[in-house]
Amino acid sequence: MNGRVLAVDVGTKRVGVAVSDPLGLSIRPLGFVTGAGKKEMAARVAELIQEYSPVLVVVGLPMNLDGTQGKMTGKVIRFIDILKKNVDVPIVKLDERLSSVEVERMLIEADLSRAKRKTVIDGAAAALILRKYLDGIKKPEALEYEDS
Repeated sequence: MNGRVLAVDVGTKRVGVAVSDPLGLSIRPLGFVTGAGKKEMAARVAELIQEYSPVLVVVGLPMNLDGTQGKMTGKVIRFIDILKKNVDVPIVKLDERLSSVEVERMLIEADLSRAKRKTVIDGAAAALILRKYLDGIKKPEALEYEDS
């Protein structure tokens, strides 16, 4: 990978964001953005995209355990459609089943208080999505994504 990659974890109230270094070696959680709705949150993510100039954006797609699309999947796809209108960067969707659960467990194991977990979980979930994507580039069979 040559250039930054930005990852997005879309939630109902907040959107977690993380970015890689230009070589794809390290990942930095940027925290989260909020807004009055998906359009406002997508506009804030678009500002981060402009600021960090990634070559690609990876959006976590929350699939059901059986691989089907659920209610939240449709909301994320609508968010992606809004984001596409605001940016000119390729966007890929990555299956992120259980990533928030995995991050929550890691934060609990790290003995973070509930209040502290709430402030870092969104950015950490985006960072996990980004790590899965970057690791998948090295092992393409590990990737489960679709181009948008």
